[in-house]
Amino acid sequence: MRPVTLATIPFAVDLQSLAVRVHLRPEKVQSGDFEKMLLEAQSVARPKACYRIAYIEHKDSDTVILDKIPFTSRVLRVNLKNAQRVFVFAATCGTELEEWSHTYRELLQQYWADAIKEAALDCAYQFLLDHLEKEHRPGNLSEISPGSIEDFPISQQTALFRLLGDTQRNIGVTLTESLLMLPIKSISGILFPTEERFESCQLCPRPVCPGRRAPFDPTLYKRKYQVTTS
Repeated sequence: MRPVTLATIPFAVDLQSLAVRVHLRPEKVQSGDFEKMLLEAQSVARPKACYRIAYIEHKDSDTVILDKIPFTSRVLRVNLKNAQRVFVFAATCGTELEEWSHTYRELLQQYWADAIKEAALDCAYQFLLDHLEKEHRPGNLSEISPGSIEDFPISQQTALFRLLGDTQRNIGVTLTESLLMLPIKSISGILFPTEERFESCQLCPRPVCPGRRAPFDPTLYKRKYQVTTS
């Protein structure tokens, strides 16, 4: 299947909720600089996403081949034990919002702009999930992203973007030489059906992480993913 582009994603965000995220008191929000920035951002923002359905052609102990492209990861291999297809994706706040954010130079304004771009990325990702549910009915989905855990390093980004094709033309996302994405507020990964919810955070020992979605489980890898030898 060819990549599908989702380019008309609304940027709908609640002012008060976003103000809480940037630690603004309620009386400082209405008619203030932050509200003006958000309204400005909403007028220019064009969050986007793209995805491709990829079919699993082969699996061995720590490798999965998706439409002729190999991925090396024991964690991915085990999580795809009963799967036949996955959704390879990328989502972004959009180049329009990225360019807008560079017009602000003050430190506080840059902090606010960063939070606004993060909110736009959240909109793109949720729109993608809603689209997949409506169009493909995949059931419960879990996600793994390059660089999220040691077992699935950032180097896997190369294979993932080979499957997605021309992301620069389709959604404005490019890879740097170090395999980071531009705009910075972009994400990529593999969404896969699973009966048991998986979060990369469960395998990440990083002590402080504002984006943590699940507690670290120090025994999980050994229990579920480690290859046993007789």
